Amino acid sequence: MAQDSKILEELYTVIASRKGTDPDKSYTAKLFARGRGKIAQKFGEEAVETVVAALSEGKDELVGESADTLYHLLVLWADCGVEPAKVWAELARRTGTSGIDEKKSRAKK
Repeated sequence: MAQDSKILEELYTVIASRKGTDPDKSYTAKLFARGRGKIAQKFGEEAVETVVAALSEGKDELVGESADTLYHLLVLWADCGVEPAKVWAELARRTGTSGIDEKKSRAKK
């Protein structure tokens, strides 16, 4: 795998390829087999662990937890059929817009 910004796309491709494969041979396949609720739960758990690492642990722990969080986010995207390019396009659309202005522009629910 690449050591640059393409790593997320490459990892996403590997993750997506695990969908429907033997859950006894792949942690990713096991997550897919357990369903979206479990995938979302794991993402949430990793996000919390990342916050804890940022607040009370060292940089190495934060890096590790961040990698876990990104991995589980990619699994969630793959399960939902969201490709990274869609997220990158949304980020690009928001580039150059203040966060305050961008938030105001969203439709109220």
